[in-house]
Amino acid sequence: GSQSCLNLLEKKNYVDLVTYITRFQWDMAKYPIKQSLKNISEIISKQATQIDNDLKARASAYNNLKGNLQNLERKNAGSLLTRSLADIVKKEDFVLDSEYLVTMLVVVPKTGYADWQKTYETLAEMVVPRSTKLLFEDNDSGLFSVTLFRKAVDDFKHKARENKFTVRDFQYNEEEMKADKEEMTRLSTDKKKQFGPLVRWLKVNFSEAFIAWIHIKALRVFVESVLRYGLPVNFQAMLLQPNKKNMKKLREVLYDLYKHLDSSAAIIDASMDIPGLNLSQQEYYPYVSYKIDCNLLEFKV
Repeated sequence: GSQSCLNLLEKKNYVDLVTYITRFQWDMAKYPIKQSLKNISEIISKQATQIDNDLKARASAYNNLKGNLQNLERKNAGSLLTRSLADIVKKEDFVLDSEYLVTMLVVVPKTGYADWQKTYETLAEMVVPRSTKLLFEDNDSGLFSVTLFRKAVDDFKHKARENKFTVRDFQYNEEEMKADKEEMTRLSTDKKKQFGPLVRWLKVNFSEAFIAWIHIKALRVFVESVLRYGLPVNFQAMLLQPNKKNMKKLREVLYDLYKHLDSSAAIIDASMDIPGLNLSQQEYYPYVSYKIDCNLLEFKV
């Protein structure tokens, strides 16, 4: 699954990870071998740090955008008690620019529709008769408008609450609603604009990071071999790709072949702490061995 998705961009051609490793050749242009080992490892380290920093910055910018958009989308979804009402109501649902009258929006449970119709005119003085209108419904409630005199608002809110009707604080403001809508469009467009380049950047830089990682593995094989077997350099590096079930058998065969190289390997156990020997919880073999994991991502469909 993962190898078909995770390919490396190598000289403008995509190759899968296993192919790249099996055909591995040291990149002389990127990492000149005339330089010291220390310099080469610093070049690789700087490159990896740069990729990491870029990734953090790009991911952060994209996630902020995504988060802001989700917050706005969340406001436009959910229960009538909490969601934004801007995309539900229309200008004609309100009495606007009146010195005395104001239109309120009330959330009424579906089981309370009949009660609302019977009582809304008497919840406070100065409610305009027959002024209520059902504007919107969700699964549990309906949003009703009602018009009353401004001076009766507080009294109306109090009585509505007693009757299990929820008055929403909402002022019809065309400018604000337009600005919200534009913000949502802008965020949505920006998110789409950033997504493509981000994925392209990830593909290119995944390749760069993986290629750097394999060069580090090659460096480690070289350094470890010199440390173990001394100079002049005399060793052969190779790749083995066993099935999981053959791993144990392969280790046994390799051990029999190379145990003469290091007699201490037989007795060293990864759990033993030997001063000056950094085993980092890996088993120790009479040959230099590094694992390369090609299943870096397990995709769940």
